[in-house]
Order: sequence, then structure tokens, then C-alpha cells
Amino acid sequence: MPVGTQATVKTLTPDELYAMGAGIILSNTYHLHLRPGEDLIAQAGGLHGFMNWKRGLLTDSGGFQVFSLKGLRKIDDNGVHFSSHIDGSPHYLTPEIVMEIEQKLGADIAMCFDECSPYPCSYEEAEKAVQRTSLWAARCKESHSQADQALFGIIQGNVFADLRERSAREITELDFPGYAIGGLSVGEPKPQMYEMLDHTDTWLPVNKPRYLMGVGAPEDLVEGVKRGIDMFDCVLPTRLARHGTAFTHQGKLVVRNASCATEFSPVDADCDCYVCKNYSRAYIRHLIKASEMLAHRLLSYHNVYFLVKLMENMRNSIRQGEFTSFYEKFHQNYRF
Repeated sequence: MPVGTQATVKTLTPDELYAMGAGIILSNTYHLHLRPGEDLIAQAGGLHGFMNWKRGLLTDSGGFQVFSLKGLRKIDDNGVHFSSHIDGSPHYLTPEIVMEIEQKLGADIAMCFDECSPYPCSYEEAEKAVQRTSLWAARCKESHSQADQALFGIIQGNVFADLRERSAREITELDFPGYAIGGLSVGEPKPQMYEMLDHTDTWLPVNKPRYLMGVGAPEDLVEGVKRGIDMFDCVLPTRLARHGTAFTHQGKLVVRNASCATEFSPVDADCDCYVCKNYSRAYIRHLIKASEMLAHRLLSYHNVYFLVKLMENMRNSIRQGEFTSFYEKFHQNYRF
């Protein structure tokens, strides 16, 4: 799911996202609550109408953003007091308030309000976050009433296997239509993230979607799918683009590097996106060095396309019973 934090996937239009095959995007409840506000978006007919997006939409709950505020927030069992990162104004979120906001935003999928524990943290901190996440999930389900909006539960537990199991058991008992795995890719080593995915996978129902939150590196998508994950989101493709870096089938390419100055080949010879068909590394590097906005647009288009196509190719390999060979070929070619 390409990320549209502020009701837009940075530098890309809906038509461009449709053309590359994006079926669902993610927007940010925390940011849209602060600006422009859920009431204004509701007046526009909800987020779909406000941003003119005609396909699937998922809104996160803002739990991760509140977690990221660190010294600007105070958490208790009822909710979170925090100060806006924009103007310092005071705000208060509870599971019930978050459900009200997400229902006004009107996305197709809403996420429960959760507490994401930091990495590293003590076992006691992680356990407290699991307790609150389960408590808040039950309250979210109780207060959520929008029949045409699916509500997903979130599993926490940091890097403690028994807490992951406990959280998965408690959240799945609430019988949500889908489940997210939160609190990973927050600083822990990748082998530890994969270990937690292996363990959590055991406790999730096989007939409901599984969503790994905040993960978007190509190698992590492939490893996640191998472990039964269906959905991902990450700001990485557009963030890397703004820093002059592109995904390729051989690994990341830093287009801003001097070595690309005289390379008239496409960003990725194995990619069939609009950018790779029409522009060279040398031209895009020139745009970067000249601080031209088109550089960000072209690299963002390519990076988002690359991930959308990677997921499409994995789906096709699964349908054809060839995922194992796809996985092996990916690792033969891709440099981390």
C-alpha cells in the first residue's frame, strides 16, 4: 500500500497510481486529525471524495505517530494526552475518539488504536503495551459501528515471543476481519523481525488477511510473503526518491552519485515503468543536482511502481505454485 500520509502519495496523482496498478493506499489518522480535521473531510464526502481516490483506502489509527512523539505525550489506560507537533496544541485520543475520527474519514479499512512499545525496551514495558493494546482493541470494536468499514486488530509484543503469542491470542479472540502485526521495523535487527514473524504466524487464522505495518524494503516484502504476510505499507519508496535513491532488481541505486552522471541507461533495465522507458540515469541525476522537482516525481513513480509490480509478481508466482523459485531467484539477483 503506497502511503498517502497527508491524503496524497507524495508527488504522484491518483491517475498515475491507477496506471501502475495500486489498488489500495494508506492515509494517516493522526496527521489528518490535526490538519485539516476529520469534520472538514467528512463534509467533502469522506477521504475518498476529499482526495479524489476511487480505489481502496486504509487509515491507520495514529498509534505509531503518538508513540513517535516521545516527550510530547503521556499514556494511561484510558488514552493518550499529547501535544501537536505542528503548533504544540493539546490533544487527547482514546479508542472511542479514534473510532469516531476514522469513521468520519470513511476509509474502507480502519485500524484499532494501539500502543507501540519502543525498541529496545524492557519486558515490563512491552507487556504493558500488550495489555493496553488488547484493552483498547475491545473498546474500539465496541464503539465501531460503520458497517461498510472493516476494522482490523493490531498485534504487539515487541521482540518477546511469548508476548507476541499472548497478543495474537487476545486480539484474534475478538474476531476482527483482518489482523496487523505492529511494533516491528522500529529499530530491531532484521533477523529478529523475521523471527517474530515466524512465531506470530503460528497464531493467526489462515483465512483472514495479515498486514505487516510500516515495512516496505523489497527484501522485507519477499521475506514477509514467505512468512504468510498479505499486506504492507511504508513511506520508504517516496522517501528514498527524495534522497535520490531508486530500487532496482539488483538492489538500491543511488542515482545522485557521480557514477550515474554519464550513464544513459534506464534506472533499471529490467523495469518496464514509464520512467525506465523514457529517461536515463544521467538525466535524472542532472535533475537532482539542479534541484528540479521532476527528479522526485520520476524516482517516486519508479519506486512505487517497482514495489507494486514486485507484489504482483509474487501473487502470480503463488497462483502458479512457483513462489519458491521466485524467492530463490530474487535472492540470487538482489544485493542488500
